[in-house]
This record gives sequence, structure tokens and C-alpha cells, in this order.
Amino acid sequence: MTRELLTRARRVVVKIGSRLMSEDPAGRPAAIAAEVAALRARGVDAVIVSSGAIALGRKALGLEERPRELPRLQAAAAVGQGRLMQHWEQAFAAHGIAVGQVLLTHDDVADRGRFLAARHALFALLDDYRAVPVINENDTVATEEIKFGDNDGLAALVVNLCAADALIVLTDVNGLHDADPARGGTRIPLVTDIDAQAAPVAGGSTSGLGLGGMSSKVQAAKVAGKSGVPTVVAEGRGPDIIASILRGEDIGTLFLPSDERLASRKHWIAFALRPAGSIQVDAGARVALVDRRKSLLPSGVLGVTGSFAAGDAVSVVDADGREFARGLSAYAAEEVERIRGRRSADIELCLGYKNLDEVIHRDDLVIL
Repeated sequence: MTRELLTRARRVVVKIGSRLMSEDPAGRPAAIAAEVAALRARGVDAVIVSSGAIALGRKALGLEERPRELPRLQAAAAVGQGRLMQHWEQAFAAHGIAVGQVLLTHDDVADRGRFLAARHALFALLDDYRAVPVINENDTVATEEIKFGDNDGLAALVVNLCAADALIVLTDVNGLHDADPARGGTRIPLVTDIDAQAAPVAGGSTSGLGLGGMSSKVQAAKVAGKSGVPTVVAEGRGPDIIASILRGEDIGTLFLPSDERLASRKHWIAFALRPAGSIQVDAGARVALVDRRKSLLPSGVLGVTGSFAAGDAVSVVDADGREFARGLSAYAAEEVERIRGRRSADIELCLGYKNLDEVIHRDDLVIL
């Protein structure tokens, strides 16, 4: 059972890359909209994650190259986003389908309240109003601190946000290859172990239009896989490409999901949050966390790095500094430093109060 997984999908996230959009900014959405309309008739919903705002803005402004300075990138996005949405609105209007623009920054998914608000809005668009969400990063206001990095990563998080069953990433090459396809590389049709099979051969972007590349698509597949969702990376210029993929045809590269599916909240902890610091633990604590699925107690803490508050996400690293887990700290960095190596019974003595017996409760901890 491999491609059969795709035939059962009832909600799919479709990400379209910058090069595909810039090549044919009107025709590409028209082709995708026709496919989505046909899929809806079969009971399959689609969420679109569309790159292209900066590329379209760059064209409108007569810029020969992608701007490098952040304010100029933001300006190009501001000019291009309206044009991008106009293409999507016109494409879906031909089928009597409304679209809803959703612009996100990393802060919108990192904050639990805003994450849930975005989720409820997406469900309302899809379930209540039968509209198609068209999602993009809010590049006009995004700074380096709140950027996703690329829309591949955004699409992977949208999978969890809208409870999708599959992720399809449409790009300008037919999947992952074992070497540069221009030099005779062979397509890899199936990836069951991303770290072993995909990561060593994935490369970065060479188009100059977007930030992504095959490496970002492989990482997106890994993140989506932790939600129990398969990912297909495929060339997006062909006819009926989405329907063909969802029929289980051998197109592009299929990345199978992880055997261990994370619940939505734990997926949010692991991938939507950015660690504000790290907590180093001893070998005994690592065994307790990984093998016995226990909480992190202060007695197993060796040290603290960074400045974080209670409730912030932190990396959990072993004695050699290798990250193996992430979680929400019950105590601030300076408090963890004061209670490290002590028994839970001593927390109140050290701090004058006690929130929890644990530095990180197992319900707030994800093993990576």
C-alpha cells in the first residue's frame, strides 16, 4: 500500500511554486481551478498555497532580478499580491467558486490562539461556504524573525492547520532525482526514509524566483509526514496533474508519512514553534524521555542556554549538544538554572513556589 494512500484523500493541500506561476500567471491558476472544481464534484476539497507575489511584483515593477533588501522584497510583494489573487479569483469564478485570501506569518501559527483562529477560519471557508482558501506568506510585513522561510514550509504547516489528507507540491521538475536531472539523474519514485534516501540528494533553488528548492520540499514532506500525511512532489505543467496524482499514478516522488503520527498540538509544538533556548539533559534523562516517554524532571537537567519564559518552546539536547526533543518549559530559563540537578520536592525550596514537578511535562514534549 503506497500510492493507494492518495486515492483516499478527501482534503488536499496543493502548493504551486514561483516559477510555475511566473511562467503563466493566468493560465496556471485556470488549469488548477478546473481540476479543483472537478475534484469537488467527487467530494475532494483543495487548499491552495500559492507562491508568486514577489515574482509578479518584480515583473510589474520592471525589476530584472529578485530584490535582496527586505524592504524592497516587501514592496515587490505588496505590488504582486493583488495581481496574484486577481488571477486566482478569475480562475475560480469561471466555475462559480469563491476564493478566500489567507496571508500568514510564522507568528500566526506559533501563537496557539492565532493558530486556532486561522484553523477555524479555514474550516469555515471549506465547510460552511464551500470556498477555496488561497494561502501565501504575508511577505509585505514578514521580517526575518517571523518568516516561514519558503512556501514549502508554509504548506507543510497548513496540512496540520486544515487537517488535510495529502500534500501535493507542484514544481518545475518531476520529483526528487538521485542526481541533477540535467546530467542524467534518475527520478526516485518512492521515499520511505527521508533522512536516508532524500536528504543526501536534495538541492537548493536555482531559479532565482523563489527561496525553495528540493531540500525545502524534502523538509516539507518530513513535516507533513509527522501528521501522518503523504507528500507528492511533481512537475506541475502537465494536464490533470492533481487528479492523476490522486488516482495513484506513478508521477513525481511520493514521500510516505512517518509511522508515528503526532497529534495536532504536538505537531504544533514540534514544527510551528521556534525554540527560544535549550535545556541540556544527562544520559539517564534522555533514556527516560525517549524510551520510557517520561516527563523531564529537574534532576536530569545539566544546563540551560538562552533566555526563555515559562511556556516558551525549548530544544532538549543531550550531553553532546544534539537536539532530540522539543517542548514547552514550565519554568523560565533562570528558574531552570536554579533547580537543575535537584529533586522535584526541592523546587519550592529553591524558587519559593512550584508550578509543576516537571521542567517539561510529557504532554508538552515531542521526541524528534
